This record gives sequence, C-alpha cells and structure tokens, in this order.
Amino acid sequence: MDAAPSSPAAHVPVRTVPTPEVRTRLVRLLDRDGRRSEDPVLSPYVRDVGAEQLRELYRSMALARRFDEEATNLQRQGQLVLWAPMRGQEAAQVGSARALRPADHVFPTYREHAVAIERGVEPAELLTVFRGHSAGGWKPSEHHMNVYSIVLGCQVPHAVGYAMGIDLDRRAAEAEGREVEPAAAVVYFGDGTSSQGEVHEGMVFAASYDAPVVFFVQNNQWAISVPFSTQSRVPLAERAAGYGFEGIRVDGNDVLAVLAASRYALEKARTGQGPVLVEAETYRLGAHTTADDPTKYRLREDESRWSELDPLLRLEAHLRDAHGTGDDYFADVAADAQAFAEQARALVLAMDPPVFEDFFDRPYAERHALVEEERAWYAAYQAGFADTDSNDTGSNDTGSNGTGSNDDVTADDDGAGPDRGTQASGLTVAADPVSGVPDARTAGTEEDLA
Repeated sequence: MDAAPSSPAAHVPVRTVPTPEVRTRLVRLLDRDGRRSEDPVLSPYVRDVGAEQLRELYRSMALARRFDEEATNLQRQGQLVLWAPMRGQEAAQVGSARALRPADHVFPTYREHAVAIERGVEPAELLTVFRGHSAGGWKPSEHHMNVYSIVLGCQVPHAVGYAMGIDLDRRAAEAEGREVEPAAAVVYFGDGTSSQGEVHEGMVFAASYDAPVVFFVQNNQWAISVPFSTQSRVPLAERAAGYGFEGIRVDGNDVLAVLAASRYALEKARTGQGPVLVEAETYRLGAHTTADDPTKYRLREDESRWSELDPLLRLEAHLRDAHGTGDDYFADVAADAQAFAEQARALVLAMDPPVFEDFFDRPYAERHALVEEERAWYAAYQAGFADTDSNDTGSNDTGSNGTGSNDDVTADDDGAGPDRGTQASGLTVAADPVSGVPDARTAGTEEDLA
C-alpha cells in the first residue's frame, strides 16, 4: 500500500529546544559584609578576577557615583533640564559592562550612565542630552552603544533585530569562508519596562530565531512609584522559561556576581546558544528622575535597609579585609572621582547653546522637501515676533516677510497673520508658511482630537 502523500509541513526540520534552566535562586558571590563565596556555575567565570581587577571595578563604580551626584547637582542648579539618577545601581551597570567585548552592541534606557562611561562615552557627550543640546549625544558606531531610549521598551525590539542581524552576518561569512568575531547584543531595561508589550514581542522573536541577545533587567524595585510586588508575582528571571530560554537571578549589588552572570550569558549568546535573561536585583537609592519625589511613595525604613547593602560599601569591605587595601587607595579614588565630577561640571558650564536652525540639517544626509517646508514654517514663525512698534504710531511697517512691506500678510479678526495660525473650532491651526493656507495635517475640531 502506497504511503499517503506528506504535507509540505512534513519537510520542515523539527527544531529541538532544550528545557531552559531557570536559576531563580539568587546568586551571590560577595555577601553584604564582603565575604566571598562560591557558585558551581558562575564562579569559574571570575576565577581571573583578583585584587587588581577588583580595585578597577571599585574605581569605576566610585567615579560613576560621583559623576551621577554632580549631574544631579547641576540639574538642581538649573544647568540640566532633567537627570535620571543611578545611585545604588553601580554594581549592576559596571559589572555587566565589564563583561562586554568591543564588538558587542549595547541598547540602553536613559539611566545607564556607568555603562556609557565604560563604553567610552565622554561626559560631555552624555550631559549634552540632558542639557537639551542634543537628541543623541554620541555616535553609536563609535562606542557600539545606541543613544539613550526615552520611550520605555522601544530598545528591546531594536536589540533583538540587531542580534538577528549579527547572526545573519555570521551565516553569510561562513558561506563565504570568512571568519567573523563573535558578538552579541545586550539590552538594558528595568522592572517597570518589563511590563511593556515591546519586551514580550522582543523575547518572542529572540527565542524564535535564537538571537544572540542578553536581556539585562535592572530590577531596582520601583517603576517610578509602582513597587515591584505590583509588577510581578514571581522573579523576572522565571519569565524566561515561558519563552524557552534561560533566566538567571543575581544579586545586583554584588559586582562580582553580576560580572560572572554577564560573562556566562554573553558566552552563551555569542556561541549560538540563544538568548539569556539576567535579572539583577538592586535598589534605586535616589529618585526616579529629578522630577520625582520618592518620599511620597516609599518608606525611609526601606531606604535605610537597602543603603546598608550599598554595592560600593560591600566591595570596599572585601578589598580591605581580603586584599589588605588601605586608606591611601580609597583616598586616591575619591580624589579622582572629585576631579572627574569637576571636569563634568566645567564641560556643562562651557557648553554653547545650539542654533535651532541646525536641527533641520540633521534628519537626512540630503535636503528633504518636508524638512524644508518645516524650515520655512519655522522661519516665518520666528519672523512673526519681529518688533512692529518701532515708529511709535502703532502701525506695522515691518511685515512678517522682513521686507518692510505687509502686502503679503492678511490679518484675521484677531489681528494675527497666517504665520501665527488661524482659528478653527477653538483650535489653533498651523498655517502653510508660503501660501497661508491652513495645514490639513493639523486642522480639525475638538471632537476630532478627543
């Protein structure tokens, strides 16, 4: 008897997915008193980390903290528009960043200041964003780090797509007999962002295509004013199993454990073993941003308890007790950190404000008709603020076209020319700067916009 014809789906190879490990037990290599312990899986990844490397980690953490404090001060003094403090999260950021290789690519949120410094981003490049002088600050290609993502979760699909591109490049190189340096993408986000739809979508794609990406979650216990207990009933590392890849839960105030977990996860990603989720449990000791007041939603007792788990104090205790590091070293680090902060302040105060018109040159490499339309609208809008009372007679001798003639401007009932906008249904409607015709893209009624 002839076998029944097989369906096209029968020829698709079956992909075998191993059962993912979920290390929901909190991994810690340095306890709160700085005593070092062993973990059978992660300790081998930091066997090479001795006293000198630990001192380097401490120095990076100390410089990042002092820089963060100075940036907060600058915002309070009106020199920055906003700042997102990272105090308390230094171990999570420095430890994970030290596991990166130059070819790896980072996708941050808006709080990864220590990661940015570790990737070579200059303080001025970082602070120009928060001074409102730049929308980016640095070239991602120069530091293998994307610019900050302000929209929660948007960087996760970006990272997964980039990681899929890494894998495609690797396959193309293998087909041509070329070797490429193994690389991975790392995407940072917080416990609050973990509730965003983009995170779910990104993890689905990453699992489906074994993308070489590490999801690094800094669980700092608060999504602005929403506690983690509201965000999730289980540790975030457990969510990885639902997508079919590994999750690791690590003490985010233990820089050694974070370094080990990050090296482990990146090794798996780079060697084609698929994505990994690392949950670093830490605490945001400061405000969500300088526009936030955490005293309105959390207790002083909780802040005091977490302050005792400070990542810098923990590593300092280990360096003093296990490696005999003395006061001179810590004094030198404090002096270096102060100099770093003073340099950052000087750079901010010396910044020249950008010329707004220059922003129209940045969206495209070549001139674009829509951008030129917007440029003309802005020029006409600015011209509308010209001094029209120079002859003290109340007449308008300087038209909005700047030629001294007002023939091309027709005032409406309120005395506003088309460059100031026309009134329709109680809404201000933008006008075309050339013809004075209301722009249909912004016209509408209050009901339309409700």
